[in-house]
Amino acid sequence: MANGWESKSVEDRQTDQEEQIRSQEIVDQKERLDRRNAEEARKVQALRMTRARVCEQLTRTSNERYTLLLNSELLQIDGELKKLS
Repeated sequence: MANGWESKSVEDRQTDQEEQIRSQEIVDQKERLDRRNAEEARKVQALRMTRARVCEQLTRTSNERYTLLLNSELLQIDGELKKLS
């Protein structure tokens, strides 16, 4: 009779331990996803700020070569923004 109770208790502890491991894995996965989302948001914000700076420089320049360079930079930034969104 004692063995029956003891094995039941061991099974319960093993089940509890497996549930804890599963729940910790879920928490870890959510944290990784949150970090990845935060990193992508920072990249998008940095690209938007860079784009705004390039647009401002475009309005101020009269040099054709510099205008071409800035336009190609804008295309590159827009492409990166498109990938991230």
